[in-house]
Amino acid sequence: MVGVICGSGLSGLSNCVENQKTVYFHDIPGFPEATVPGHKGELVFGTINGIEVVVMRGRFHYYEGNSMTNVVMPVRCMRLLGVKMLLVTNAAGALNPNFNVGDIGILQDHFGVPIITGNNPLVGPNDNSLGPRFPALSDTYDGKLQELVQECAKDLGFKDIVRPDCTYCFVSGPAYESRAECKFLRNAIGGDMVGMSTIPEIIAAKHVGMKVLGLSLMTNKVVVEKTENTVHASHEEVLAAVQDSGIKVEAIVKKLIDNKVLGDFLDKCPTVEYTPKKQSIMNSLFGELAARDVLTVAGAVIGGMLLNGLFNARRNR
Repeated sequence: MVGVICGSGLSGLSNCVENQKTVYFHDIPGFPEATVPGHKGELVFGTINGIEVVVMRGRFHYYEGNSMTNVVMPVRCMRLLGVKMLLVTNAAGALNPNFNVGDIGILQDHFGVPIITGNNPLVGPNDNSLGPRFPALSDTYDGKLQELVQECAKDLGFKDIVRPDCTYCFVSGPAYESRAECKFLRNAIGGDMVGMSTIPEIIAAKHVGMKVLGLSLMTNKVVVEKTENTVHASHEEVLAAVQDSGIKVEAIVKKLIDNKVLGDFLDKCPTVEYTPKKQSIMNSLFGELAARDVLTVAGAVIGGMLLNGLFNARRNR
C-alpha cells in the first residue's frame, strides 16, 4: 500500500483514486481536525492502477497549535495499516533563483529549523518494535523513487519543470519568511524551497521504515530584495498557483503509482508487525488516539471506517 499526503490545494490528487471510500477526520476517534483552507480533512482509500492507496486530503501543521505527535500521528497510523511507501507533497516558495512558479522539486535532502531547535517528532519515549531510538536521516530519500519520478516526468513531457536533487527547508510558520531568513536559507544552507510542513512527516516515516518520496510544487518565488513592484507572499497566491499547476503533480503521481512501475519495488519493502509494550509509549507516539484506550491505532482507524459503513479493509485481496 502507498500513502499520499496532499499539500495545500493539492487535494485533487485523490482524483486518481479508483473505488474510492472516504473517511472524514472527525469520524475517527481521537483524530485532530484540519483547519487550513485548501486542506479537506479526509482520508480517501482505494486503488491507483492496481496499487492500494490511502490519500490524506489535508494535513496537521505545527503552526496550528498541534503537538509534533499529532502532526505525524497519521503517518504512524498509515504504517500500521500496511503502507510501505509514503509520498508527501507540498506547496512551497522557491528559494532557488533558477526555479519558477509551477516547477516541481524532488526532495533529496532537507533542513528543518524547528527540528534542530528541539521540536523533533521523535522526542519522547521510543518503542523499538516500531522504529529505532536513533534513526539515520542521511539516507531518508530513496534514490530509486527519485529516478522513477524523473522518468515519469519525461514520458509526460514535464522534464523541463521537474527539478531533481532539491533541498527543502522547513520553517514553523504561519508567517511567511522575512527577506533575511530567505537569504540565510538559500546562501548558508543551500535550500531550494521553503515551506511549513512535510519534514516532520518524513522523519516519522523514515523512523517506522517507510520508503519516502517528497514532491514540492513551487507556488511563489520568495522575496529576497525589496523593490517598488515586489509581490509579497499570500495564501491566496499559493492556492491560485496550485489551481494552475497542480494537475501536473496529479499526472506524475498517477503515472508513478502503477503496478507496472512500483509493483516490484513495493514487494521488496518490509512490512511491520507492531505490538505496543506500554500504554505510556502509545500515548507518546499516537497522542489522543492512544489516550482514548484504543488497543491499536490501526484498529481505531479501521473501526472508525467500519462504524460508518465506508470501508472493508483489504477488500481486494
